[in-house]
Amino acid sequence: MTALTADHSAEQLPRPTRLSEVKGWFFTADQLMFDWFLARQERLKEPGDLLELGAYMGKSAIFMGARLRAGDRFTVCDLFDSPAEDASNSKEMAKSYATLTRRAFEANYLAFHDELPHLVQGLSSVIRAHVEDDSCRFAHIDASHLYEHVHGDILAVRELLRPHGVVVLDDYRAEHCPGVAAATWQAVTSGGLKPLCITGTKFYGTWGDAEPVRGELLEWLRSREDLWHEVQSVAGQPLIRLSAKGAKEPVHPVSRHRVRPGVARGGVPHAAGRGGRQGRSALRRVAVNVLPPVVTKAIVAARNRGR
Repeated sequence: MTALTADHSAEQLPRPTRLSEVKGWFFTADQLMFDWFLARQERLKEPGDLLELGAYMGKSAIFMGARLRAGDRFTVCDLFDSPAEDASNSKEMAKSYATLTRRAFEANYLAFHDELPHLVQGLSSVIRAHVEDDSCRFAHIDASHLYEHVHGDILAVRELLRPHGVVVLDDYRAEHCPGVAAATWQAVTSGGLKPLCITGTKFYGTWGDAEPVRGELLEWLRSREDLWHEVQSVAGQPLIRLSAKGAKEPVHPVSRHRVRPGVARGGVPHAAGRGGRQGRSALRRVAVNVLPPVVTKAIVAARNRGR
């Protein structure tokens, strides 16, 4: 793990109280899939570390960090808005020149976890210099959208994953990212990558034995009435397609800055005041911060009627 730098610059940035407040694109279907794959690996005691190429503000990294086991290493690689041409100096930059995006990532991640993952500030092409081959069990690729870069990321991750490892590719079908689609399906048709499932935004696959994983996933999907799925055949292999519209999100990591009913941000109980103004103000603050707007309005209206 990498400790927060001495200047504590991340502490000066906004502190998210919920995962939904962290900017990024990490939808319910993929939260459920990340949770399912990582929980399965944990249940089967499959060894290996976690890896993310391309982090933005840390939304999926925060989620993955909640599944980090004792002794595991979590590596996150991103340019963090540094110029790409400075990749050769990424090691020095990571030590001395943290960018605004990196500080935002750190602030977001530390709102939910005690320690930062191992951060690599540079192009994803340098990742094999920082992560050992055959060491990872789960890798999320969401870095460059250019075909050459994505193709290289896939080749690198193939070497970094353990035999049972799972790779996730973002934007495999987005119209503005044809290079990702080309690299993804090339890996399937000629690179030995076996498809497991797809959502609207991400592709999940493995270079290991796919059949047991697909079987367990199908069994789980059949038990979920809130998830739609079908099985197609792609390049001679089964592929599960699923949708989670209206499904409930899995349990999220809890922010240390989240306000709980009756407790202030510093952990000190709000003054109750027997129905006095201070007690009512405290109730209103908690309602506004925690409850949905429609519930807050109902509580306030009921209180006003009772005056």
